[in-house]
Amino acid sequence: MVSVFDEMNGMDGRLRPPYLELSRWLAETPPDALDHRQREAELLFRRIGITFAVYGDADAQERLIPFDVLPRILGAAEWKKVSAGLEQRTKALNAFVRDVYRDREILKAGIVPEDLVVQNPAFRPEMTGQAVPHDIYVHIGGIDIVRVDAETFYVLEDNARTSSSVSYMLENREIMLRLFPELFARHRIAPVENYPNELLTTLKTAQASHAKNYPIPSLGTGLLVTLRRLGLSHHVAQRRVLVFTARRIYRTRRQHCAYS
Repeated sequence: MVSVFDEMNGMDGRLRPPYLELSRWLAETPPDALDHRQREAELLFRRIGITFAVYGDADAQERLIPFDVLPRILGAAEWKKVSAGLEQRTKALNAFVRDVYRDREILKAGIVPEDLVVQNPAFRPEMTGQAVPHDIYVHIGGIDIVRVDAETFYVLEDNARTSSSVSYMLENREIMLRLFPELFARHRIAPVENYPNELLTTLKTAQASHAKNYPIPSLGTGLLVTLRRLGLSHHVAQRRVLVFTARRIYRTRRQHCAYS
């Protein structure tokens, strides 16, 4: 029989410390009130348009993002450990991508089979030997993790891109604050609303020095969706208004900018 880690009660059935206040709140809240707020949340998500599509399924309809009225809680010490690991992993991913496109030491050493890299559809041979500003290849890391016990987290998937799902996290927090203010009042919650500004700052820091006043070229939709939420999308130039040459990217509408 496969045992599954219970985030709230642990493997031994005892209530874990981060969930003490949530447990008290649940004991005070009638089940029908939870059901009502769950329906309210789904209505708000549908009204706002927070949905997602399943890639590869042309006939699939847009779906509401999964929303659970019971939050998953990480204590400060737990998050400090997880955060340090995620930062370390993102730096390692950046070093790996840099090596793949520059020295290829990891391929020469046989640690990663060369065919696994160069025959991958996402590999861009034209980037081989190309320098990028500040050696930053992975500007943002979206790391999917799963928890198997009180101390252990496993990485499910690495996303070295700006995922549009970040906007789901921001909207989820806003809906929770709107529908469950009394629950938040019982906890000291780390903020997330500063994320878009931090993302924008990170991307601007990675721009070449002569391109500081230009919008950030975006090939996907994730960055635009995330920054649009706080009215910051004017800092981004979408792919449909960009023209690519061998060494430059040009913006074709409103104003003409050149990026090296």
